[in-house]
Amino acid sequence: MQLITRHNRTWAAVLLVLTALVCVLLAQQFLSMRVEEPIYPGPGVTEQRMLSDWFPGIKDTAADTPVYVLQGEQPGNSMLVLGGTHPNEPAGQLSAVLLIENAQLSVGTLYVIPRTNNSAFTTTDPQEGAPMRFTIDTPNGERWFRFGSRATNPVHQWPDPEIYVHASSGQRLSGSETRNINRSYPGRPDGTLTEKASYAIAEMIRKENIDITIDLHEASPEYPTINAVVAHEDAMELASWALLNMQMEGMDIMLEPSPKNLHGLTHRELGDFTDTYAVLMETANASQGRLRGRTNEALVVEGKDKFYVRAAQYGRLYVPFDENGHPLNERVARHVTGILQFAQAYNDLGLGAIAIDNMPTFTQINENGVGAYLNAPGE
Repeated sequence: MQLITRHNRTWAAVLLVLTALVCVLLAQQFLSMRVEEPIYPGPGVTEQRMLSDWFPGIKDTAADTPVYVLQGEQPGNSMLVLGGTHPNEPAGQLSAVLLIENAQLSVGTLYVIPRTNNSAFTTTDPQEGAPMRFTIDTPNGERWFRFGSRATNPVHQWPDPEIYVHASSGQRLSGSETRNINRSYPGRPDGTLTEKASYAIAEMIRKENIDITIDLHEASPEYPTINAVVAHEDAMELASWALLNMQMEGMDIMLEPSPKNLHGLTHRELGDFTDTYAVLMETANASQGRLRGRTNEALVVEGKDKFYVRAAQYGRLYVPFDENGHPLNERVARHVTGILQFAQAYNDLGLGAIAIDNMPTFTQINENGVGAYLNAPGE
């Protein structure tokens, strides 16, 4: 009897130790999601601020996020680029980082937010099996970036209501959309954490008199609004001119008007509640879709998926899809080219002056890869 008891105690001790080790490893993995990927600002960045500078109500919260300012040598107009609205749409964040690490302004001012919903970078979407990060090869070694969630981390905002009622319009959506920052604009200073974050962005636009706001997104290949620009009615002329320039660069792209009956989105609410020209860009991201295979780092970066190839053959997609897929290089090239062409269209139409220099072209990013334009520490 004593031998059996000692045996049981030994196994209990072993199980206890193993359980403790598992808890430690899981805790480390959980805490690692709070670590931000390094960004190495280029010489064009003249100032780094926090979003709470424009709305102190988010200071010291998970909604506060860095804002990179690139002030031109000559005065001019201004543009805001929002990357990381949805951190499971990595081309937006990568495009913002490319601007921060490369762009130089000769005229006007560029504001860049690479982690628009900062909280959403600290989690992944439940039951999706998504990677927590992905890597990009550069001439100086690998760079890693966070792959996050479509919505604010529930640790930071909970519980979700059964029905989400958009504050300024009364629009009713699924309760989980209360944590989707792109359903929360123009935000509220006394609202949820997500609404406070979008309010801070709207306040920044108002206080800095930002002329153009470009929100960078990705969508699944079966989504109708894909490889497209969505523009507020006030920005349609600007978007049309920019679209022609993008097509001349070799991009196949559509233009969609912002729906007046769908509220909470940047292109609708920022266009209504501020004086900015508000537009949104979408690229084709297989790692978001419902028809995909395994959601791993290769799918995020390479954009290849045999199930989407088959779906294209059956005519079920809104974008061409073959064995080459839609890699991250292509998606970032589209966003960066769109940003540059919006600045050019603004100048061509005589609306003002913004000059963004030292950025790679659509062809260069596609041929050389994003990694060729990412900095190393100390550069």
